Parts: sequence; C-alpha cells; structure tokens
Amino acid sequence: MITVITPTYNRCHTLPRLWESLCNQSTQYPFEWILVDDGSTDGTKSWFEALDTQRCCTRRYVYQANQGKHVALNTAVSKANGLWCLIVDSDDALTADAISRLKSDIDAIGCHESIVGICYRRQEFDGGLIGRVVKRQSTEMTPNDAAELFKGDLAYVFRTSVLLAHPFPVITSEKFVPELLVWNRIADFGRIRYFPDTAIYFCQYLSDGYSASFKRMLRQNPRGFGLFYFDQIKRLSIGLAWLKAVVRLAQCWFYRLQQ
Repeated sequence: MITVITPTYNRCHTLPRLWESLCNQSTQYPFEWILVDDGSTDGTKSWFEALDTQRCCTRRYVYQANQGKHVALNTAVSKANGLWCLIVDSDDALTADAISRLKSDIDAIGCHESIVGICYRRQEFDGGLIGRVVKRQSTEMTPNDAAELFKGDLAYVFRTSVLLAHPFPVITSEKFVPELLVWNRIADFGRIRYFPDTAIYFCQYLSDGYSASFKRMLRQNPRGFGLFYFDQIKRLSIGLAWLKAVVRLAQCWFYRLQQ
C-alpha cells in the first residue's frame, strides 16, 4: 500500500480540491490518506467526518495541538500502513495518474533496497512546470543537487521505514524545520531516483504560505533553520551557495539572541 500524507492547518477551503484529486485516481490500486490536523480552528474535522465513506481510499484523521508541519509529518509517518509515503500539502492536489505512475515505478525498483526515495516534478494547476525544464527520463542525485538543477519545489516519495529512521527534529517553541535537512540525511542513507520530466503533483502558492513568508519564518524559527544551514555548510563546496548558508546561519544566531 501507498500512504498519502497531508499535514494541514486551517486549510478547510482547499482540502476539497485535494480530496477530489484522490477520488479521481485512474487506478484501483489501494492507497490510504492520512490527514494530520495541526490544530486547525476552521472546521477541518467536521469537513473530514462528512466525507462520503463509499468514495475513494481508506482515510484517517489525526488531530494534534499546533506544533508545525514537520511535527505533523512525524505523526503521520508513525501511523502509516503503506511501505511508501507520498507527501501532499493541503493546498495542492495530485494528477489523475499519480498513484498508478508511482505504483509502476515502485514495481520497477523491485528489491533494490538501496533506493529509498523517488521524486517527481510539480506543476501549476494550469499545467506549467514548477522550476526549470529538464529533459531526462530518470536520474539519481542528492536533494541538494536536485534543488540546484530544478530550481523549484519537487514531489518526494520515501520508504516509510526510512522516514521513521530519520524524523524531523522537534524544537520547543519553534514550529518549522526545512524539509531539505531531512531529505539530505535520507540521501546519506540510500539513493533517490528522480524523474525530471514527470509531474504527478499540482501546486499552488498562497499568499500566507511558506514561500511567501520566508523572512518571517526565519525570524520565528532560528534554531530549526540554524540546524539546516549548519548542515548545508558541511555539505556544500565553498562558493556562492556556501557563502549564502554562512550568512543565513549568522542571521539565525542573531535572531536567537533576540529571543
């Protein structure tokens, strides 16, 4: 089974679009959906409980006090029944062939336990690819290299066992840790296969989302970001990206002194 994981916080107005995309999958292959409600106050639970039980996939609702997306991901992974986990944000959706494509690629991997992750592209709801166009069927690289190559958010799928072995750090009083920190740690453990010309994920950037509020997030979560940039300094070769990580780490230290 494949587990689709969605952390959510006050996104009841966008969840129906995601739900419809799950119900419209072009395969009968079984999958489950775990929705982790990170302390929403907008009626998310009532909406979930009113869903038609005869439609779509097995689904579960999990509530937690507001702790941040990264903690919600830890919670969801700990409850997943699938051998692989696909993370889909609550304001996004899947293409109709997402699960069938993922099933096919997992079957192709077979017994290659060294492959711990699969990654696809994201696209706008109008069809435009997120980031740089790369004409290649498949390749393997690190998440850092992928971020540099594609210049846009990606759709990662990981073995559940690997996510359990590499949980997100939980920092008291902070609610965000960059996902790339954990994706890089997972890549230290095994290989990630990328499909540069295949999109399985529709993406929308909201005005109150992470991408639009980076400076505020950095100021509010200096320890979480500090872990990430310190890790980046150790991974990157000396150059512009390395220098940027040094500057960001200095910002994190400065914001910690202000707390």
